[in-house]
Amino acid sequence: MPMETIPTPHHTLTKSRSVVEIKELLNGDKPALLIFYEEGQDEILGVVADVLGQDWNIARSRRQADRESLSTIVGVSATSVGEEWYEKDRSRTLIYFHCVDSEHPLDDSLSSLCDYEYLYTRSPFYRRDVARYLSFICGQINPHRDLARKARTTLISTTFPDVRAALPNLEILSVGADAVELRVDLLKEPLGDGSFAAVPSLKYVGEQLMLLRQRTELPIIYTTRCTNENGRFPMDDPDLFYRYLMKAIQWGCEYIDVELWLPEEIRRAIASKKGNSKIISAFHDFSRSFRWTSPEAEELFRRGAVYGDVVKMIVLVSTMQENYELENFRFMIQQKYSHPPFSGLNMGPVGQFSRMMNKIFTPITHPILPMIAAPGQLSAAEINQALHSMGQMPKLDFYGIGKGGSTVQSTFIDKCFNELSLPHQFIFVERSPKGSLESLLRRPNFGGAYMDPPLPTTTPCLPSLSDAARTIGQVDTIAVRADGSHVGENAQWKGIRATLSRDFVPSAYSSRAALLLANAESDAAASVFALKSLGIGPIYTIGFTMHGSLGSGVSAVRGIDDLKLLEHPFAIISALPADKSLLVGPLLKHYSGSGRQPGFTAGKVFVDLATGQKRNDPLAVASSLGWTAYGIADVSAWTTVETLRLLVGQNVPYDFVRLASGGLY
Repeated sequence: MPMETIPTPHHTLTKSRSVVEIKELLNGDKPALLIFYEEGQDEILGVVADVLGQDWNIARSRRQADRESLSTIVGVSATSVGEEWYEKDRSRTLIYFHCVDSEHPLDDSLSSLCDYEYLYTRSPFYRRDVARYLSFICGQINPHRDLARKARTTLISTTFPDVRAALPNLEILSVGADAVELRVDLLKEPLGDGSFAAVPSLKYVGEQLMLLRQRTELPIIYTTRCTNENGRFPMDDPDLFYRYLMKAIQWGCEYIDVELWLPEEIRRAIASKKGNSKIISAFHDFSRSFRWTSPEAEELFRRGAVYGDVVKMIVLVSTMQENYELENFRFMIQQKYSHPPFSGLNMGPVGQFSRMMNKIFTPITHPILPMIAAPGQLSAAEINQALHSMGQMPKLDFYGIGKGGSTVQSTFIDKCFNELSLPHQFIFVERSPKGSLESLLRRPNFGGAYMDPPLPTTTPCLPSLSDAARTIGQVDTIAVRADGSHVGENAQWKGIRATLSRDFVPSAYSSRAALLLANAESDAAASVFALKSLGIGPIYTIGFTMHGSLGSGVSAVRGIDDLKLLEHPFAIISALPADKSLLVGPLLKHYSGSGRQPGFTAGKVFVDLATGQKRNDPLAVASSLGWTAYGIADVSAWTTVETLRLLVGQNVPYDFVRLASGGLY
């Protein structure tokens, strides 16, 4: 049967008459991993296997490890590592898991043997960080691809000498930022005599990075700035930069900042071993003599583009004219070179204009940071205020359309607008008879809307639809494109998918079974789409039958006998109303029998989408039975994150949504 592949900004839909297969996985293959763990830390192997949804086994010898299936996670105790292991196993990715709060020091020779090194604490332990780390190094998430779709991206630079000072306010610091920069050169490692190390040790840097990554969902930009470029790392030792940047790759940093002055052989070597990390090629000039109009400027861009996934050029300037010269240079680069993206900024008070015009990784600061990372840096709020005053960000009206007069979510979104100093206003309106939405869409200041509950895609006045909304059959967000046209989107499926992949890598769901309970097909459509985006299947349903394009691979359970024959579900999602929550408990108990036996991962993920008071709360039941359980608060918070991205193109992290929503999520 002929197939048609349709690329979209977020996923690919493969059509075959009434069948739609959603391809969202970047790499759905089960990764082949060999994990080195330290004595007394063997429980980490079970956690890793569970996060991956794969079987695992401990190997006592190289020969035993070689006999294992590549889909089985092999664990090797660090105490068992002899000479036989120092010939690399190229069929597997080698990861050294080091517990920093154990009595065992990090083994440098073992670290050098491995492709990657993961640092973690036993208490507190952050499972979601394990999932994110493994998802990234295995190529199952691609933050760079996601950020490249945004019209404007920013980074917040942490200038603390110890990142622990930033952690209590990290959720607030991160609002409006798309990435967080760790200024490694600004870290100050205390010594026993009360002084500080001239250069922080790799041990100290690794633990600082670990602490930051445990507390943020943002991609991390790892930066070692030299003394000539407003940093503290010495210029006379390029090999120092090489060692520290190579560790950043091992630690799974999404971006590494590589200064253009470093010798070509070092930059080439880093690029050849970068894995899934992306390189920001960085050039800074503080001489005030650099000119964007000079031939040197384009040559510097060309040099940076050889190994850079992003080219960043930042110059200290004295006159407003130099801002106009930068904008001409930016236009020329964009017209002449399709890749890589160019981030160009002028430093100093007069250069602040360029920070409003730059759209790629604009560094931002925050009032609660101890110092700005570079002269003239602005906060996200200050940039938005300036864009508004320049006419680049007109005031728009955004709407929440619903029933029952609830304004709680509207109040929260208003809070986000205020935190970011967006000029817009958010208005809640009751859903009324036909024609009301059409009149909103015609208003000259209409900026977008969310609908709760969502509207069916058959609603006559809806604008053009995204592929996801059309397939699901529901629109919960109306966004305005850059050209002023409207598009109906569905954010809920993204919220469900983000919830499912919070503590598991995406491939954990691939080709696994799922069970979905709902009163009606419309209540379950977004969940089915989310599950299919993870490559899950088969999907079994209770309470409804799935028709149309989402129906392929979805089977209705007709009775008890069917339940006995089902493949053990990796995930169960309940879209039943709260008054029917009692029906979920017996299913959870029925599928809890196999548990998580050593070496076997059946998967036990439960999501409850019900709102309101419940009898015999399914979340409590699921948790008591060993399921990883999520409620509507988790899904709603992630959906809000996605809704704000669609409506205003701003990133408001999940942790801030949970923190600042006043108990709404």
